[in-house]
Amino acid sequence: MVHYAVPGAALALIVDREVVLERGYGVQEAGRSDPVTATTRFQACSISKPVAVLGMLRLVERGVLDLDVDVNDLLGSWQVPPNASWQPRITLRQIASHSAGLTVSGFPGYRSDARLPTLTQILTGSAPANTPGVRVDTFPGVQFRYAGGGTMVLQQVLEDVTERPFRELMHDLVLGPLGMTRSDYAQPLPRELHTAAATAHYSDGTPVRGGWRVYPELAAAGLWTTPGDLARYAIAVQRACRGMTDAILGAELTERMLTPQIRSIHRLGGLDSIGLGLFLGGQPEPTYFGHSGDNQGFKCHLLAHRDAGNGAVVMTNGDGGHALVHEILNALGREMEWPDYEAAEPPENTQMGVALDPFTGVYELRSDARVSVSRDGDYLCVHVPGQRAARFVRLSETEFASVALDTTLTFSRAADERVTELILHQNGDELSCRRIDGAAVGR
Repeated sequence: MVHYAVPGAALALIVDREVVLERGYGVQEAGRSDPVTATTRFQACSISKPVAVLGMLRLVERGVLDLDVDVNDLLGSWQVPPNASWQPRITLRQIASHSAGLTVSGFPGYRSDARLPTLTQILTGSAPANTPGVRVDTFPGVQFRYAGGGTMVLQQVLEDVTERPFRELMHDLVLGPLGMTRSDYAQPLPRELHTAAATAHYSDGTPVRGGWRVYPELAAAGLWTTPGDLARYAIAVQRACRGMTDAILGAELTERMLTPQIRSIHRLGGLDSIGLGLFLGGQPEPTYFGHSGDNQGFKCHLLAHRDAGNGAVVMTNGDGGHALVHEILNALGREMEWPDYEAAEPPENTQMGVALDPFTGVYELRSDARVSVSRDGDYLCVHVPGQRAARFVRLSETEFASVALDTTLTFSRAADERVTELILHQNGDELSCRRIDGAAVGR
């Protein structure tokens, strides 16, 4: 933990579909003595998504929702917008498998004292939202592209159809029935729970200002929980796979949830495809399911075997936590002899913000016009001649979008991974800007 500048971590171990161990390590905040325990709450980050999808599937099972109808037929408060004269048709199945072609991969969160946007403002990209509006920009149903924005569309569907707040609905559909008593889609976290929560930390081990970032994007990133509670969620999925009488979900929808819908990028534990809400892995048929999480200062992972009934959840309160999570899960997989577990090398650093530096520099649009790119925390700031800087948020590995302008950026790399070109996309044109600062560095 010291090596990765992670002050605290907690884990839960699953054996034979039972939680056999819940334990905390280290401290809630660097420089203080309050220990991390089994009951310390962490941000679940993107593991919020599969928990939300389970709630959606329970409504499908009740006949309230349909996986394959156009979501615009279900939405009332907001609609998936058209692209000029073309109106995309997307479904809950596509949203839950990150194949709907929707934008906004993730959310940077807000300072604890910032004004927070409503769900509609998040979807439209209106102030004070700090991410662009959610829209379809590729053919739906064709390929995998991770989209937290899509999960926010799912949240709006749930709220519109049931006419209930998402937080309350998820308590009744998932958290309550599964006994996840230390879990809540609460953003901001209620003040009376602050002493029970871990503080987020940057990659150098210093605490995040205000304790943590706030994520009003509830379904995508807003769950506070413990490893033990997430283990109870995983066990519920395992029990549903076996068709147990008290299962949270029936056999048919559970099978759909754990059937690959589309290939995805390779993830920890050999997860290389996605079902509905959960990433899947294993050969020749998927046997493992799981999901990772990555908010500012919190990193976590859930991994479980659908048939063997084992698994684990690891949660950390530091930006260096992904590498620590890898080490812990690899050790557990080896010592517990998990079936066909695919160990992975710990990443050097997977934090989005850390990887922004290679893009900063000076680019030439014309001989008389240069564009400079700098970094402001989790954003890129773009300066064009005669204008104030505009902030851009990351959408993918090399693509960024402005919150204020209808402009996106794409960066090109040479064969040796050096960033060599900036392309401005606006008004239907692509404006190429060659890097000229002599600092075309790699990742």
